[in-house]
Amino acid sequence: MFPRRLDRARNDIYYPTTYLGSGTGQLVNMKKRILFFVLCLFLAIPAAHGVEPAYELGFSPKGESLQVTLHGIADAKESILVAAYSFTSKPVSEALLAAHRRGVKVAVVADQKGNSGRYTAVNFLANHKVPVRLNDRYAILHHKFMVIDGTAVQLGSFNYSASAVDKNAENVLLLKDVPGIAAQYAAEWKRLWDEGVDVRANY
Repeated sequence: MFPRRLDRARNDIYYPTTYLGSGTGQLVNMKKRILFFVLCLFLAIPAAHGVEPAYELGFSPKGESLQVTLHGIADAKESILVAAYSFTSKPVSEALLAAHRRGVKVAVVADQKGNSGRYTAVNFLANHKVPVRLNDRYAILHHKFMVIDGTAVQLGSFNYSASAVDKNAENVLLLKDVPGIAAQYAAEWKRLWDEGVDVRANY
């Protein structure tokens, strides 16, 4: 915002006095004006194009994390790409199955160690013909995100598990109308998927 110099003797950054006017008060007022202008500009651009920032945000425990996740799944029309660590949530797995049955392309890649040796949502979905792969290339695959219709991304610390809903302090953010961000998450999902091994249906 202003030219800066490094005082190598003290190893800190300061503004030249020529920008301070008669005192630091002028600098503070100038910074406030610039900040206010930038804020107004940021708010005006979406309004000028008729677009409101679109997102949903939730927290746990006992909050809206699960509802935000389910909203994203329910709104899907074409595809849902899921990357998961611990995947034991019955509501999330049933919502994904419902999306699959209404014609949405659903595919899941999950952590191998976190979803082996027990019956999880991974097995439930694979048994219902939803494509699922397990990835064992890392100490843990700790991702928890969904790419929805190539334009929305659900992300955050929220595991798809009962503990994440009722016991843990978690967050989830559903970003809508962000195709650029969605494309980057989809590329990461594809990389993990290509490394994975198919989960076969048990019946």
